[in-house]
Amino acid sequence: MIGILGGTFDPIHFGHLRPALEIQQHLGLERVHFIPCHVPPHRASPGTGSDDRLAMVEQAIADVPGFVADRRELDRQGPSYTVDTLLSFREELGPDAPLVLIMGMDAFAGLPSWNRWQQIFELAHIVVSHRPGSPASHDLGGWLGNAATHDPAALRKAPGGLVYFQPVTQLDISATAIRDELQAGRSPRFLLPGAVNRYIQDHGLYRAGSNRNHGT
Repeated sequence: MIGILGGTFDPIHFGHLRPALEIQQHLGLERVHFIPCHVPPHRASPGTGSDDRLAMVEQAIADVPGFVADRRELDRQGPSYTVDTLLSFREELGPDAPLVLIMGMDAFAGLPSWNRWQQIFELAHIVVSHRPGSPASHDLGGWLGNAATHDPAALRKAPGGLVYFQPVTQLDISATAIRDELQAGRSPRFLLPGAVNRYIQDHGLYRAGSNRNHGT
């Protein structure tokens, strides 16, 4: 069973990594693909170039078994629609391999605004990470009742179509706050992996006036 986690990763930090690890271990995922977004459909494009964001992902997960840096959205023109990414996985893995799309509760609540969002359920399961003790549901127009499962083993029995809510350690870390710290000349240590911080420092990212904060 393969996990898929997308994001701008500008930069990647422990708030991305720890929940992904917990989900990988809880569900026994063979791999988790970290996929930097090229052109986000619902937010401004990242200020940091694609190659730098991918390199930071590679640095962050280099020693984690089963974590994979995946550049497929960076190589695709136009908006980075999740449904197109899932279709590319289906082309590679066939129609029967179980896929799980990992997202947070806020993203899940906004799912009806996504491009061809209902097709996502035809292509993958959705695993929604949430803070332990917080409400783990969202109606999605009444559709969720038929899709929600409390049995993680059920995800292995079908290629997609189910929604599973996974409590995880949610760290109150944001990429925006990290960028603000760096632009102010302060250290982001303990918010992201040391290898990512070294990459940022070595390549002059996120400094006020840096030319490396722009491009594709």
